[in-house]
Amino acid sequence: MGEKLHWWQTRWFVIAVTLAATIPLLWPTVPPLVDLPGHMGRYRVQLSIGHDPWLSQWYDFRWSLIGNLGIDLLVVPLAKVFGLELAVKLIVMTIPALTVAGLLWIAREVHGRIPATALFALPLAYSYPFQFGFVNFALSMAIALNLFALWLRLARLNRFRLRAAIFLPASCLLWLCHTFGWGVLGVLAMSAELIRQHDRMERPEARGGWRGWLEAMVRAGLGCLPLCLPMLLMIFWRSGEHVTGQTGDWFNWRAKISFLSMVLRDRWMAWDLFSATLLFLILFKGVRDDRVEYSRQLGLSAAFLFAVFIILPRIVFGSAYADMRLAPFALAIAVIALRARHGLSMRHASAIAALGMAFFAARLVGTTASFFLYERSYSRQMAALDHVPERARVVSFVGRRCLDDWAYSRLEHFPAMLITRRLAFSNDQWSMAGAQLLTTHYPAAGGFAHDPSEIVTDRYCRGNWWRPIRMALNNFPRDAFDYVWLLEPPRFDPALLDGMTPVWRDGSSMLLRIDDRSQPEPLTLEDFGVQLPRRNGVSSPR
Repeated sequence: MGEKLHWWQTRWFVIAVTLAATIPLLWPTVPPLVDLPGHMGRYRVQLSIGHDPWLSQWYDFRWSLIGNLGIDLLVVPLAKVFGLELAVKLIVMTIPALTVAGLLWIAREVHGRIPATALFALPLAYSYPFQFGFVNFALSMAIALNLFALWLRLARLNRFRLRAAIFLPASCLLWLCHTFGWGVLGVLAMSAELIRQHDRMERPEARGGWRGWLEAMVRAGLGCLPLCLPMLLMIFWRSGEHVTGQTGDWFNWRAKISFLSMVLRDRWMAWDLFSATLLFLILFKGVRDDRVEYSRQLGLSAAFLFAVFIILPRIVFGSAYADMRLAPFALAIAVIALRARHGLSMRHASAIAALGMAFFAARLVGTTASFFLYERSYSRQMAALDHVPERARVVSFVGRRCLDDWAYSRLEHFPAMLITRRLAFSNDQWSMAGAQLLTTHYPAAGGFAHDPSEIVTDRYCRGNWWRPIRMALNNFPRDAFDYVWLLEPPRFDPALLDGMTPVWRDGSSMLLRIDDRSQPEPLTLEDFGVQLPRRNGVSSPR
């Protein structure tokens, strides 16, 4: 008989922590993730534009084959059963649960038993990319972790034909969910295959030197061929007509160092930084403590992921924070790569497991409290929707500071709830052909038609496209809109609201009906002391 399983290695424990990972999302009606309300607005357009044709006056929605369709596809059947908002909430709740299950499954496949140190990786299920609302990305990464565990299991059972048969379609579906998840699965599978092929060489002397590793790399590449079909899908996608989205901002070292410190960013900076530091100290312990070691297989996987993190630019195909998204997953794989050596006492292992579980529980409590507070903010703003009629054209302005506050208000894309609940126009939607299924075409709105026109500040913020609130309230085309919605705006001169009637107010937030359509004299950035380049002696407007 094998050695008895300890409490953190049992199936019931895995089920319990997987379910516990959903706790912070149980209470909020709308999961308070920064970008998620904006995505929900897009889902509403895709579901309703066929029978609510006025939406086509403002938005163009066309299905196309792109590597970013995870929840966009899932909401189609689920919204018919649960309604859009509940369907989105249920899908989002599965993401941290799948992430936790995937990490523990990988750890079990590699180590044979779940090591006590693996529990410290579980809070990364609520990493900063998830909190930011990169939901298709986060879903694809959660699925990729579980597919990688299945890849390892089938290799351990020598079921390679079955593995190829499963992963040929599975890799395509994962790419369809989000390209990033497919890419990470490829990196993980390649690193695992490289170690496996190297270790199974028949002649031990062939394993040494670069030739042995080169042979293992060729064999590993052949073994990963079932994952390569999405390359054709990628070529088809990126060579399509009207595809936009640039790639740039390479090797921004200051940003990369910041992203490593932000892996658990949520609300309380000191707590989040302490938590991230603890994870890096655990990795350091694996190097310095003789009682703990790294798995060669997962150690190489983590090294590959950190290498990709370093090489990746900040913007890929128009999607920002590409490298930031990878940081918490590279860290998670590094943490679960740790395991106790045979010399570690069971008492010590149990203590490590208890500390890891306490860390996971403490992070869950903090995230639950944070989401509760964000939900209260959402509920206050949601009251404005009762005063907006369907088909209304609303320009929204959400206040923020030039400096990047650790705790976002998470209202940046909340105006999209106008689309979700009132089928009204909102100026917060992203509009990048080829990167999103939805594009905004509302010429009357001019520069106030889409993201980031909803973001306003108290002053000009160099390097950003946000407008000062005085400029936004003065310049927006009054003929194009029926209402103005201000969500926690910075201070401004009340005279800018002349010709508008307040119909709802909560603190600094307010909803105003536009009564006077006369257009004030437009302001330019030069009115804020910004010197713009001149062409032929004429100042170029922004």
